Amino acid sequence: MTETYGNFDLIQRVKLDITDVVLTKWRSRITGLSIVHLDYESSIVSGYFTVGTEIFNDSGCPHALEHLIFTGSKKYPLNGILHRIANRSFSDGLNATTCQDRTFYTVSTAGGQGFLQILPIYVDHILYPTLTQSAFVTEVHHIDPSGSDSGVVSNEMQGHENSTPDVMQRHMKHLVYPQSSGYRSDVGGVMEALRTLDVKQIRDYHAKYYVPHNLCLIVGGKFTGGTESLLSVVQNEIEPTLVANGQNKGIRGPPGWARPFVETPSADRMPFENKTVTVEFPAKNEGAGDLDIILVGPPPYDYLTRNALHIMFEYLTSSAIAPLNAEYIENDNPLCTNIFFQEEVSAKFIQLSIGVSSVPIEHLDTFNEKLKHSLNVIIEDGIDMARMASVIDRDQRQLQSALESNKAYVLSPKVMTDFILGPEDGSELHKTTDESMFYNELRKWTSDKWTALIKRYYIDSPSVVIRGRPSRELKDRLEREENARINARVEKLGPEGLAKANDELENAKKDNDAPIPETVLTKFPVPDVSSIAWIPVQSVQEGGKVKPTSTSKTDNSQLRKHINADGSKLPFFVHFDHVQSDFVTVRAVLSLAKLPNRLRPIFAVYMSSFFSLPVTTSSGERLTHEEVVTRLDNETVSYGNYLGIQGNFSETVCVIIETEKGMYEAAVRWMKDLLYNAEFDMQQLQVICAKKNLSYNDEADVQEILYAFSAEILYDKSSTRRSHTSLVLMKALPEIMERIRKNPEGVRKDFEKIRKYLTDPSGIRFSVTGNVLDLPKPRSTWSKYFENSIHDAHLEPIKLANETLNNLGRNPRKKAVIVNLPHGENSFATFTAKGIQGFQNAEYPALSLALEVLNATGGHLFQSIRGSGLAYAALMYCDLEVGHLSFTIARSSDILRAYGEAAKVVERLVKQAIALEDTAVDAAKSAVVYKVANAFSTPRAAAVTSFVDLCLRGRNESSSHTLKKFQAVTKDEILTALKKYCLPLFNPGTSVAVVLSSQDRFDSTANDLRSLGFDVEKKTF
Repeated sequence: MTETYGNFDLIQRVKLDITDVVLTKWRSRITGLSIVHLDYESSIVSGYFTVGTEIFNDSGCPHALEHLIFTGSKKYPLNGILHRIANRSFSDGLNATTCQDRTFYTVSTAGGQGFLQILPIYVDHILYPTLTQSAFVTEVHHIDPSGSDSGVVSNEMQGHENSTPDVMQRHMKHLVYPQSSGYRSDVGGVMEALRTLDVKQIRDYHAKYYVPHNLCLIVGGKFTGGTESLLSVVQNEIEPTLVANGQNKGIRGPPGWARPFVETPSADRMPFENKTVTVEFPAKNEGAGDLDIILVGPPPYDYLTRNALHIMFEYLTSSAIAPLNAEYIENDNPLCTNIFFQEEVSAKFIQLSIGVSSVPIEHLDTFNEKLKHSLNVIIEDGIDMARMASVIDRDQRQLQSALESNKAYVLSPKVMTDFILGPEDGSELHKTTDESMFYNELRKWTSDKWTALIKRYYIDSPSVVIRGRPSRELKDRLEREENARINARVEKLGPEGLAKANDELENAKKDNDAPIPETVLTKFPVPDVSSIAWIPVQSVQEGGKVKPTSTSKTDNSQLRKHINADGSKLPFFVHFDHVQSDFVTVRAVLSLAKLPNRLRPIFAVYMSSFFSLPVTTSSGERLTHEEVVTRLDNETVSYGNYLGIQGNFSETVCVIIETEKGMYEAAVRWMKDLLYNAEFDMQQLQVICAKKNLSYNDEADVQEILYAFSAEILYDKSSTRRSHTSLVLMKALPEIMERIRKNPEGVRKDFEKIRKYLTDPSGIRFSVTGNVLDLPKPRSTWSKYFENSIHDAHLEPIKLANETLNNLGRNPRKKAVIVNLPHGENSFATFTAKGIQGFQNAEYPALSLALEVLNATGGHLFQSIRGSGLAYAALMYCDLEVGHLSFTIARSSDILRAYGEAAKVVERLVKQAIALEDTAVDAAKSAVVYKVANAFSTPRAAAVTSFVDLCLRGRNESSSHTLKKFQAVTKDEILTALKKYCLPLFNPGTSVAVVLSSQDRFDSTANDLRSLGFDVEKKTF
């Protein structure tokens, strides 16, 4: 590779030791624009376009600008055009994130062709956005007809304003950083400041920071023409525009330019002083609070110490037997639900923090001293060096596994940080991105060196301690004050002022909704599917009475020969999927079909205890639960269990054990021992129940609440989906704990029954994914451990979730549940109607494309709801397993107006009052291409998708054949799907609703639901 390409000079080239990535960094000597290419094999190309953004107030200017970037540019001055072109380029849509010291814009495409097409248009939007007043009104802030604040950014930040983490974070910043520091600001914006922000402030901010020498294009993936393909597009299609706009000021930019956070007052921080403060956050439940402890870390360039601190965090908290977890969490009177360590990097200093969640309120004031005492005991006793060695080894395995799964996701944050804060010549890139160089050095450390690390950074360091105390009184007061503020505004504006605000909004929507000519979009061709590199998977299925899959998607002769050479055929179901990988994953998919309903809530505890109970191994050795965790950590990369797999099959539990391929037998052995040989120790089960119970003092997750109330009205008691929601478990856990105390033998018998149903041979499916051809005994290993446990049995079909629907779930109509949201000022909703059922349903391609048309970023729902500032997000989706179609709205200032706007869109599309354009159909089909390619984007993803498709969904077709089905769908078929399935979502006679409402709109929303025709039931969470 040459060291120059046009204006660009190669300033760093790094071959990472830990993975097959070649990193090159290039910089234009003319404009200062930087490019980093992470070159590796993948069917997906990902971009992270990073700008250093610094603000010295709480206006939220960087965040508001992030949203406005997508609303048009100098060359493409039409709102939504960037999204529409991305949708045609095999993309999954565009996104962006504003952090404390950077804003980065993302895109991923299937193959490099679409990526290179969208890149110049994306950069034009980043550097030369239109930033119109109309876009500001809908996207950032406006006053809605009721006098409330609205706009996408406003709706988003209302949800954050009084959340526990945000309240504590704001107090921390004000205690630690001076007013001259950019680290003090709330980059998302506080509502009081957002209400006075204007578009001129945003334009001025953009002009200062969004300049080529402060922009880095980070790209991960493979191009057919190599890195030169990327450089060619930037050199020929982006650089000329920068020069034409006078941005040819060289590497360092114009005189007076100061690198954000590096050459500004933010680079320095005032010395820490020991300080403890208590802050209140609004909450309905006053049972538990949170704790944040802020400390001074090492210099940012001391990578060895930083990696040592990371390893120490893992040693202290990474598992049930880690010292701090064992003392504070894993007991029957837990003092918290989570202890976590973090580091925040700046140019000259590292800020360390310890976060503690759900501390019982009676222990909140003394927790920090208890924690210090515990750390001092660890120092005095010394480090368990055998366990430390295990922690280091496992961390290295997990890093390698993560890189194999998604290299761009793992490496891009490190490259961003180097661009924002590191040396401009990229000289630290190797140390920043390749942690593997430090593992061997840390293996040489002694116990004294590790304890000295704890002492220096967690005992002797000055600290700021923030206690977050829940307050019901504060919650009520904030609600009263917010209602009073809105009432005062309504009174001040009067009918004339509100009408004027509404006129401004409607005019802005008209401006923003200017049509994009088809001829503009068709200039950007849909890429060729043949440009995508598909990862091959060889599949073989074993099982005496298992009906075999007719064919493998690819030639499997090599794998079949390898397996046939290893022992006799298996009498039970094992499916092998071979891909190139350094790892192997063993899965058990276990049916819950026969589990009695009364045991389903208890099964949640069974799942939580699965990897932390005493076990008698296949060799006859009895292991305590501590020894089980220790050996699992020593021998695996990861382990876990989940209801279902890939978002479906919730009437199964999936147990996963991932190891290096050399530890394959250990993975199979663990699967056997954990399934059949665990001891149901009542003391340990009580600990697990207590820990889960305390977690319900955490601030409730809104999506979980929404899901729980939806499951309650749609499913019967045979549903595992329903029995594992917070609504059920909050009631069930105290009852289980009481039974353990009063009738432990009865509980033990229940757990034995659960195991009996779980290990019924008619419902067991095993899967092996990974480098099967490198396993010396892929088949006989299963015989060795399972031949006496699983007999030759007929394998029953998997029970699907649609079999657990109640009458309302089978025929959704009229019912609406409205729930008083315990916190926040936004509302959320899910509407559900009948959809299509079955993974091979012939109507699925047409319905899927109809949903892509509606959901497309910049598409019809986006423009009508998010584009109007009515909600942060809206999405329509189908559940093929259940046979439901759902429509969700998130963070809305007016949930039923958003619902009404969506109804108008669907109705007008069906009546063809809105034309279904050819370009919209092309974009929908392009989005499907991305989703199919993404399912096979890495060897691991390809292997698990192969297993689920072949063995669970019953699909046996190549990716190209799947795509042909979608390509064959006509416009009329899409319109039919919209009419037949989407339109009923907006008819109370054919749908049900669950609404989580903010306090101020609770009664009015209930009344509006009634006037629409729903039978409304009010509930409180």
